[in-house]
Amino acid sequence: MHRAVRDIHSEAERGKVLADAWQRYNAVNAISLGTAAFTWFLGRAVISGRSIDAETRSLVRVKDVLLGATLATSLVNMLSGREMSEQAPGRAVPVQDGDMPSPRTPERAVAMQRILNVMGPLNIALTAGVIGVTTILAMKSGRSTKWSFVSRFLP
Repeated sequence: MHRAVRDIHSEAERGKVLADAWQRYNAVNAISLGTAAFTWFLGRAVISGRSIDAETRSLVRVKDVLLGATLATSLVNMLSGREMSEQAPGRAVPVQDGDMPSPRTPERAVAMQRILNVMGPLNIALTAGVIGVTTILAMKSGRSTKWSFVSRFLP
């Protein structure tokens, strides 16, 4: 999407289109990550760690950290994006594309864009880590009759 907005000739209109798109994405992202975190941490609070081996317990802790970091970077991205879009009337911050400010981009918006350029890819990597660890945990649960039974009760 970021490169696609280059076809929009007005830099301000590019910024508005990006801000509108990200606002919609952030709502979906907040709901989905909130649901994932809520169900994971609820399950962690309800199920005792005695039903899993040491390796699985380590993976669960890794997922705790990755999920917490994913939530933190998502929040930073949402707040930075909002702050950036508020730097121009009508959220029409002039940009070259989604990753590059234009010479007319306000200083504060440039700073927010730098943050987003780092935190966005970091968030994607952390989310991929959560998915990877979740997959490993699911595979391990299929091999363990005890954990397979317990995991049926997790939300």
